[in-house]
Amino acid sequence: MNMSELPPSSTDELNTVPDTSSPAYAGRHPLTRAFDKFASLVTRWAGSPAAFCLAVLTVVSWIVTGPIFHYSDGWQLVINTGTTIVTFLMVFLIQQSQNKDSVALHLKLNELLASHRAASNQLIGIEDASEDELRRLAAAYLRLSTAQTEEMVGTSKP
Repeated sequence: MNMSELPPSSTDELNTVPDTSSPAYAGRHPLTRAFDKFASLVTRWAGSPAAFCLAVLTVVSWIVTGPIFHYSDGWQLVINTGTTIVTFLMVFLIQQSQNKDSVALHLKLNELLASHRAASNQLIGIEDASEDELRRLAAAYLRLSTAQTEEMVGTSKP
């Protein structure tokens, strides 16, 4: 079944948030909820001073053991493999948390746009626009800003 054939979820009535990034996404399956919770915990911990200290201690320990293992290929392989595995796994965990934060930020911005009478509600959901659409919109706002600046400068002259 094509995604466009699916009815919008009750939490995304305007169909502005991709289905897999909707606020209800983590609530659909116990495994997905568990992964979301795990990703949030690991991401918070990975950015902590304790995690940094652990990483520094790991590198220092590896350096100190260099002479013991005669700086062998196996000794180098340990740090290379370890850092590669940790980096590979952290990419997915951090991306999950980033996706969730991005959706939350967009929803907050949408709320601000919707609550301000003078704001154009056409920008709600703009994060799903193509790059060309975003460039055209940016150019239009640049022209609008330039016109307003010129108008202000023209009216402030004596």
